[in-house]
Amino acid sequence: MKRSIQLGLAFSLGVLAFGTMGFHWLEQYSWLEALYMTVITVTTVGYGEVRPLNDLGRLFAMVLILLGVGTILYILTASTQFMVEGKLRDILGRRSVERAIRSLKDHYIVCGYGRIGALVAEMLLDAGRQVVIIDSDDEVTRRLEQEGFNYVLGSATEDEMLLEAGIERAQGLVATVSSDADNVYIVLTAKDMLPGLFVIARATEPGSERKLRHAGADKVVSPYYIGARRIAQTVIRPSVADFIDLTFHGTTDQPLRMEEMSVGAGAKLVGVSLLDSGLRQKLDLIVLAIKKTDGDMRFNPPADTVVEVGDTLIAMGPAASMSKLAKLLGSD
Repeated sequence: MKRSIQLGLAFSLGVLAFGTMGFHWLEQYSWLEALYMTVITVTTVGYGEVRPLNDLGRLFAMVLILLGVGTILYILTASTQFMVEGKLRDILGRRSVERAIRSLKDHYIVCGYGRIGALVAEMLLDAGRQVVIIDSDDEVTRRLEQEGFNYVLGSATEDEMLLEAGIERAQGLVATVSSDADNVYIVLTAKDMLPGLFVIARATEPGSERKLRHAGADKVVSPYYIGARRIAQTVIRPSVADFIDLTFHGTTDQPLRMEEMSVGAGAKLVGVSLLDSGLRQKLDLIVLAIKKTDGDMRFNPPADTVVEVGDTLIAMGPAASMSKLAKLLGSD
């Protein structure tokens, strides 16, 4: 469609050049007079001729009028079609996204699609989670639409935007906008709308962590602090840092993973001790910790620890074994 408009503009320039040269050669007009005659002829303004035309000049003017009017109509048609189709495409695309969001359940809302928000959304999607992104930048949301993301255009501090993102059906919310004040307001708004919602917030400035926790954030993360600590660990304990990279960013050559999985009511391991579970022998998995339903975290649980419904097992081992463990625990 843009090509049609560009073609129409090229035709217009061609008609102007053709008319100017024609009047200059046929009627001996100056270049300025020839251009003036071409413009008033093509636009059918009818201000009057610079000088009376001879018969050949009149024939040329009639041809020029037909060419000019045809070109102008072509440009108007192409422009109108471009605007109407573009607007219609935006409306239909937005409605399609809204329908997709309304069908989601237990998804995560990511507020802010900057560098951190984009990485968070990407990792959640890679982990098989559904994501809805809220951002107030038109350019960002246009890119999200092209890439097929579920998104809401607007400020995450507004109730309407959170409702449009399906907060009442969401499993969690991540506030990653660049302003700590906005993140505090997002947390307050989200917790006021859905007190039980799991909320993680980004903190940038010193002292913001306390404010975000006071606002109701379940977890607060400072990317700068984590990054600095990671660099220091690489310097002080490089082997430990390599091991952490292996467990969290394992490749296909070294598919070592660390996962947490909850124990379902119908799990085969319910009532079975870790010793008798065979996790170490059959799946080559190590249970690093068990989080009980009362929140008690038991690190390096003894072999006689019995698995109970509602426990969360934190295990490490080959990626291929994790799906088998999920089936044994009845976990998603």
